Amino acid sequence: MAKKENTAPAFPKETYMFWFENMLLQRLFEEKAGQLYGRQKIKGFCHLYIGQEASTSGAVTALEKGDKWITAYRDHGQPLALGTSPNAIMAELFAKQTGVSKGKGGSMHMFDKEHGFVGGHGIVGGQVPMGAGLAFAEQYLGTKKLCICYMGDGAVRQGAFHEALNMAMLWKLPVIFVIENNGYAMGTAVGRSSNVTELYTLGESYDIPSESVDAMLVENVHNAVKSAADRARRGDGPTLLEFRTYRYKGHSMSDPGKYRSKEEVEEYKQRDSIEAVRETILKNGFATEEDLAKIEERINQEVEASVEFAETSPYPDASEAFKDIYVQADYPFIMD
Repeated sequence: MAKKENTAPAFPKETYMFWFENMLLQRLFEEKAGQLYGRQKIKGFCHLYIGQEASTSGAVTALEKGDKWITAYRDHGQPLALGTSPNAIMAELFAKQTGVSKGKGGSMHMFDKEHGFVGGHGIVGGQVPMGAGLAFAEQYLGTKKLCICYMGDGAVRQGAFHEALNMAMLWKLPVIFVIENNGYAMGTAVGRSSNVTELYTLGESYDIPSESVDAMLVENVHNAVKSAADRARRGDGPTLLEFRTYRYKGHSMSDPGKYRSKEEVEEYKQRDSIEAVRETILKNGFATEEDLAKIEERINQEVEASVEFAETSPYPDASEAFKDIYVQADYPFIMD
């Protein structure tokens, strides 16, 4: 008799339901943000995370409260995944005083200390040594906490990336470096800008345990981050993870994405991480189609409420330009 295949889900119901809601919030929020950008309600740069949601949601369930998160300028997904209010993020996109960065950062510079999110950074690769520095602080203070540092595939061509990896491994810092490889950096395929296309192997140059992860599956993200976190908390040092993911939209809202085919985009959409979790939930009887539809409606209402909140919030007063510059409020170089 043939052995019966074990089809039990890899994680409990609560985890899958969390992932579904968490990723769906990111997706619906950003779809709305894209619409508002088209209506010129949101201005400046805007880099959407649509398609990459598993990279954050899977990591949230693998890490602990008190761990630090840092990323580049595609930074709406992380704070939403961590629990920052959609109201505060939408208001920031509208450049309003009630925004998570008081309307001063906009799309590219979100920051939420309460939830451990340390930005949102506009300089390509600039956040990588900062992530190592955050990890050094945790090590120095003996907190047993860590820093997860996200970057795009384009950032690995920056010298700061290599300097940070070298020092992180030398000092065995509790940091997880994550390369979100969506294939194109700003708009150039990885193979056209790097001799090394298996980006995780760059960590091996510094003896850092490194691996490639299919990040279209949230379970894979959780497992890889959990393993790396355990290593960091033991004091064994950093890990480098290359998340193979995909963005359905262009690099930014001004990018028509003509460097890739519609067929390629559709192929990745067939592997959508949210739909994969939805299928697991339904297959295992964790919820019904009606249950999931109600969740989606609730999240849609939450997103609509965030738009109303942003619309009705005030812009910062001009005096705010001189605040939050230095820790010392009366620093002499601040002009009145």
